[in-house]
Amino acid sequence: MRQFIIKRLLWAVMILFLVAFVIYLLMRALPTSYVEAIARERAAAQTGMSYKQWLEQLTAIYRLDVHPVIGFFHWVGNAIRGQFGTSWHWGVDVVQKFRDVIPASIILGASAFVLEIVIAIPLGILAARKQYSLTDYTVTFMALIGISLPTFFVATILKMVFAVNLGWLDLYGMVSRDHRRMTDLQKVLDIASHMIMPVLTIVVISVGSLMRYTRTNMLEVLNADYIRTARAKGLSERRVINYHAFRNTLIPIVTIVGGTLPSLFSGALITEQLFQIPGIGWISYISMTRGDIPFTMFYLSFMAILTMLGNLISDILYAVVDPRVRVS
Repeated sequence: MRQFIIKRLLWAVMILFLVAFVIYLLMRALPTSYVEAIARERAAAQTGMSYKQWLEQLTAIYRLDVHPVIGFFHWVGNAIRGQFGTSWHWGVDVVQKFRDVIPASIILGASAFVLEIVIAIPLGILAARKQYSLTDYTVTFMALIGISLPTFFVATILKMVFAVNLGWLDLYGMVSRDHRRMTDLQKVLDIASHMIMPVLTIVVISVGSLMRYTRTNMLEVLNADYIRTARAKGLSERRVINYHAFRNTLIPIVTIVGGTLPSLFSGALITEQLFQIPGIGWISYISMTRGDIPFTMFYLSFMAILTMLGNLISDILYAVVDPRVRVS
């Protein structure tokens, strides 16, 4: 297992290098020169430097006047030292801006992920155990509704019910106006109350896919020969489901669990925008639309690292949930 992990990490470094190079080339090949726009804005702000001086200075800082390969290795050298430059749009260090907004996305993504697992897997197993029954049809109907509904529709319904009609929750934001004057416990409860609707929005639109996936795999396992053998031996239905069938159902589900790692840190772009939560998803979207190349390069490279790390975790979990898997 150790040799396998080391081998995968070496491959991941190579793939990450190539992915970062492609991202850098795409940033350099953008049809609009955002450096020129920034130089024009700073020159118009009467900073004492002309447009031409600002353009020459910014071009030299970001090595846009050299060959793309040379510029890329310059960026890699700075990235290894943790220096990703200053955000063009936000005006602060890229890493600092990331640290400021990532907690909100982690809270939102992790809460939705835990609820999704807790709801989808038990209901998927229950639907498979009672195939073609009223329970199965109800679970399937709920799953299809969740898959079909768009994010903005679910968010609007939740706002109308819980914020407008009932007045229980706030429409936007992550904290209340008097958040700073609250005690520590009140601050936690305040953030939790603001996260209820965003988390529910993500759960509603994402739980259906995992529910259907669990049901399909559980049905396949329940029809296997070893399940019929276990039942013929007189084992209780609870032991057959929880011990024999469930462990084998987890094998394909592990793929989805590992693939969700990037989403825990990438942020829910649409949900964060609808509820005005300053998470990494919303901030990265604004940065991309405003031509913030330093922040965009950092964010896309970070997502590539999380994707490869998620795949590695999935491979390791295969051996954990299934002793038959042997990595050579």
